Formats: sequence, structure tokens, C-alpha cells
Amino acid sequence: MQRKKACIAVVKGRRRIGKSRLIKEFAKDKVFLPFAGIAPTNTVSAQEQRNSFAGQLSALFNVPTVIYDDWVAVLAALTVQLTHKPTVLLFDEISWMGSQDKTFIPKLKNWWDLVLQDYPNILLVFCGSISTWIEENIINSTAFFGRIALYIDLQELSLAESYAMLRKQGITLSTHDVFKLLSITGGVPWYLEQIEAGQTADENIARLCFRRSGLLVHEFDRIFSDLFEGKGIIYQKIINALCGSMKNLAQLRGDLHYPEGQALGKYLNHLIISGYVTKHYSWSMQTGHIGKQNLYRLSDNYLRFFLKYIEPNLPKIEKNSFADVTLTALPGFKSLMGLQVENLLLNNRAPLLNALDIKPQDVVADNPYLQKAASRRKGCQIDYMIQTQSRNLFICEFKFNTQELKMNVIDDMKEKIKRLSVPKGFGICPVLVHFGDVSDAVHDTRYFFKIIDMSSLLI
Repeated sequence: MQRKKACIAVVKGRRRIGKSRLIKEFAKDKVFLPFAGIAPTNTVSAQEQRNSFAGQLSALFNVPTVIYDDWVAVLAALTVQLTHKPTVLLFDEISWMGSQDKTFIPKLKNWWDLVLQDYPNILLVFCGSISTWIEENIINSTAFFGRIALYIDLQELSLAESYAMLRKQGITLSTHDVFKLLSITGGVPWYLEQIEAGQTADENIARLCFRRSGLLVHEFDRIFSDLFEGKGIIYQKIINALCGSMKNLAQLRGDLHYPEGQALGKYLNHLIISGYVTKHYSWSMQTGHIGKQNLYRLSDNYLRFFLKYIEPNLPKIEKNSFADVTLTALPGFKSLMGLQVENLLLNNRAPLLNALDIKPQDVVADNPYLQKAASRRKGCQIDYMIQTQSRNLFICEFKFNTQELKMNVIDDMKEKIKRLSVPKGFGICPVLVHFGDVSDAVHDTRYFFKIIDMSSLLI
């Protein structure tokens, strides 16, 4: 890592996504100096953050711990220990580190400008889970304008990457069970690491989600206490309102009885930036232009599962009444898995486009599509619709089926297409994305433009 000048990198992403692990792996052959802010509580002050940093400095370099009352002094003490060797200097959970001291960012900026520029082999990495704070105070801040050399917004692992990780952990379950697990964990590496070889999917889910000591039983509370300090209630209300179905802003406002104004939109944007909610743009099929009505979807699979199945059963889980539960016996579990897998697929569009031989640059728009009922048309909802430059509409139906799909799947698709208002000259390409068997009769009709087995998306 020989450079002419020091560099700044920013790595942000949701909780448990593997940010710190990625940076640590990159720094394996370099001097690695990690510092981390401490989680905020009512008793954690700006001074406590400085004391924690000083303690970490002492441990890293085996020097006496000193109490500093200013970040200038803290950073000066760190400077004394720096060398000209290739070095990765990590400020992890930087929002916790500096959120209670309004002078933290300007002092950090001055340290960078006046001191670190003399250390050309240093890579300074700002990392954190509170993406909104990083956006406002670092990425969009004038303090670091033009100074950031690399910006990474770390996302979940793809289906193929998740499957590869499970295989590496010794998980040899069927693809059906893999989808069942991923429908709850999504592609979050830390969640995937908790899955144990030698246990079935149901045993893993029961251990993590339905035992009193299960790691995913209390994860929900940790997310909101760590990320949305003091304002977790409004974020939880939004998450709860989106758990059942996608909603537009007006519907959300009505469900939450929230007054007119900009605040609800701001909170929604925070959830989007944090990686828990996805905004789906509506569009005009005729022009391809983005519309005004947008839908918001709770896109985090774990949060969806927690709200649907763990939270309602928490009293029983705390008593270990669910210790030996059979998942298939839980009411509505099968249909919930279908919705969870649908959400998983919407988070993994690249392999779907690839399976359809559609190049990303050929896509005009692709999203779930909701057509409202009007005086001259019926309403309809498309699981996933892709509009291409060549004026084709790919109407995708997701089916996580355990029983063989028969001719009624064609009838359902025909009804949706019949209701859909399509401009003249457009082509309609019905697509079935399924798990399990499809009857020979369905194949023989050649009705579907393409029939995609979900299992193929794991490879």
C-alpha cells in the first residue's frame, strides 16, 4: 500500500453486515490500528467516549492510560504512535464516538489536514452502522468534501454468496431448507454464521428464534436501541406498519395517525439509508418516467419474521413453551415462508435479470407493481415487473411451493394480465419463478416466457 498521500475511506452498512470484518481482512498484511466508539446509553458522555478511546490506545501500544478532556489531545497522543509503515487506521462506530461532541468532526478534519497528510501510507477508515449520521456528518459534510477516496455501502450477501457461505460452514441441507433459512436471515453474514451444521433448518430456526436464549429473539431490541437512540419508538411504529404489506406515504401517515409535515418522510429516509426499508418507485409504462406515488417495503427479512412470528409469541418463548415447537404446525407458517422468500427475491434482482437474459442497461424500470382500481379498470398487484427498452413487460410471479403447481397458476397469471392497463405496442412476457415441481401440463402449454427454478439462483 505505497501511496503519495494518506487516504480516507468510508464504510457504512446496517448492523451485523460485516463492515469491521471486511476492513480487518483488508488490513491483514498491514499495521492495523482499530478504535471503536462505545454504544450510547444515558450514562455515556462525550468524556466517556474519549476515555474509551484513550483506553484502547493504551492497550494497542502498551502505554499508560491518560485522561484527555479534548479530542485534539486524544488525536495528538495517537499521532505520537504512528509510523510510516503501511497502516490501516479504523474509527469504528464513529457516530457513537463523536455524536455527543459537536467539535469532534471539525477537530478530526483539522487533524487530517494538518497531521495525517504527512503520513502517506495511512488509510483512515470511518465505519459505522448509523448510516444517517455518516451521511450527514461525513459524506455530505463540507468538512470532508473532496477528501474521501473510497466509499463503500456494504450490502447483504447475494443468494449465491449466502449459499456458498453456508456450504463452507458445512451446511449440506436441501435447497428447500436453505431457502427456509435465508428467508429469515436474509444475506446478513452474522446471522448466517449462527447456523450450525448437523442441525436441520427447523432445529436451527427453533434454537435461534424460539428459545428463551435464542440469539435472534432479542436482536430486534438491540437494533433499535443501538441505532436509533431515543427515537426508536417512531421507527418501530413505521416498521410495524410496513410489516403486513407495502404502503405509500399517505397510507403510512393514516395508519400511524401522523400529522402532515416532513418528519415522517425524514424517518422513512433514515430507515432506507440504514438498509431496513426499500423505496419502490412507481413509473409510467408509456413514458418510463418515475411517478409520484411510491411504495415502501420492509425489506429486512429478519425484522419481518420477528414481527410476524417471534414478537407475538414472546411470552411463550420466555417460558420456553416453544422449545420443542414443530414449525410446520405453527398457524400460517407455510404462507409466511412464501412471503419471506418473495421479499428475499426482491432483494436479489441481479440473478433474476441474468436468468431472463436481460442486461441491466436495458431495464427501464423494475419493481413490484401496484395498479389501483379506478372507474374504468380493476386493481392488480404484480410480484415483480420489468420494463425493458424494447417495450416488453416481464410479469413475474413468485411461488415457493411444496406441492406441484398445476394449471391454475396460468389462470391466475392470465387474470392479472387481463386487469393490467398496458399501452399499445407493448409485449407481455409471463414469467414463473418457482420452487418445487411444475406439472407437465403447465410446461406443455408453453404459456410462460420462462419458468425459473429458484434453486438455480443459488449457484
